[in-house]
Amino acid sequence: MQLYNTLSAEERAVLIDDAGKQRLTLSFYAYAQIENPTQFRNELFLAWNPLEVLGRIYVAHEGINAQLSLPADNFYEFKDTIEEYDFMKGIRLNVAVEHDDHSFLKLTVKVRDKIVADGLNDDTFDATNIGIHLKAKEFNDLLEDPDTIVVDMRNHYESEIGHFTKAIKPDVDTFRESLPIIEEQLAEHKSDKKLLMYCTGGIRCEKASAYFKHKGFENVYQLEGGIIEYTRQVKAEGLESKFIGKNFVFDHRLGERITDDIVSQCHQCGKPCDNHTNCANEGCHLLFIQCDDCKAAMENCCSTECVSVIHLPEEEQKAIRRGLKNGNMIFKKGKSDVLTFRNTPHENHKVTDVVPHIPQPAAKIPKQPKRYVAKGLHFFPKASIGQFYLESGELNTGDTILIKGPTTGTQEMKIGEMFVNDAPAATAFKGDVVSFKLPFRIRLSDKLYKLDAV
Repeated sequence: MQLYNTLSAEERAVLIDDAGKQRLTLSFYAYAQIENPTQFRNELFLAWNPLEVLGRIYVAHEGINAQLSLPADNFYEFKDTIEEYDFMKGIRLNVAVEHDDHSFLKLTVKVRDKIVADGLNDDTFDATNIGIHLKAKEFNDLLEDPDTIVVDMRNHYESEIGHFTKAIKPDVDTFRESLPIIEEQLAEHKSDKKLLMYCTGGIRCEKASAYFKHKGFENVYQLEGGIIEYTRQVKAEGLESKFIGKNFVFDHRLGERITDDIVSQCHQCGKPCDNHTNCANEGCHLLFIQCDDCKAAMENCCSTECVSVIHLPEEEQKAIRRGLKNGNMIFKKGKSDVLTFRNTPHENHKVTDVVPHIPQPAAKIPKQPKRYVAKGLHFFPKASIGQFYLESGELNTGDTILIKGPTTGTQEMKIGEMFVNDAPAATAFKGDVVSFKLPFRIRLSDKLYKLDAV
């Protein structure tokens, strides 16, 4: 009985591409009393794995919190599996605004103490005494009420790229940090103001609204279904979107466009930008905002130190990130001294007045036409050699190539010494297995393109 993943993310990406099926990305949550979360977790995995469901799902005694993707063809069969449970019958499924077949590459169902880490003792208050749910039009109307205080219940890296107009956006790393801060800042308005809250899909507001009512706030409201459902209703009903920018999402996409407004900036040079990325140094993995120019100049890294690290052999990189102390430095969310423009309002400065800490390209290089020629087969970390299968055209030593993949990103380089079918050669043709040295790791899902001279 298989209860865990047996495929790597890279292998799964290849299967998704080969299947050629459209996948839906969706999320949902439900608070309920689950007597045996481990048994519930195993039942879900066994039901969803055959349906090719992939995602990140948390279950606990208090309910379920799920973000996942699945083939569109399997949607109704998937819906049947969750509606076998009474507490999920008729549950709202928040379908993403934008879809990406690689939004999730593993099915991870974990048992947790809570489905959202809120730091609250639920025994001290009634978690079912929640605020009033508002649909999109009602939410828009209440936003215009001068007695309304609207609060973003998300973290700083989420609200930074998109938010509702007039919203208070606490500068916090976690949901649990925001609760005491909001209570303290709004303590004088428990009875004379309307407290209006929103988050991505509604789950954080569900708990927060009950908490604030317990703390004495008399007029508590929350956006039903969060930003995802709000956007769907705005489009369906032709309403004005009061949410501007991007909605941050917790999958490979890192954001989905709601409006054309760009409300944030590149953390490295200060230009308007709202594209999140993770530092290419796997021992850093810092989440930050980076424009295309800085991405090219810094090789998708957050600092010159990380650029140096990614050019080391794989074994040396692993040695650097060994140990608990080093491990604790991984997966930080957009707060680092190396980010010159993190959370600096764009209107308060001119980019030309500040000398960026990163090297800038001397001149903009025109885009070169590219042709797909090969797919990734294997990476040999000790030798730092990548192996590819040539599916079309030809490759020659000295060719400029582009290697792209969901984890690898976009890497441009020239081919030096080349091995074709394990023998030194200067040219490779369709059907050949090609190997050459690389300054970075490749994955099975990576594709190789040949750049033609302009």
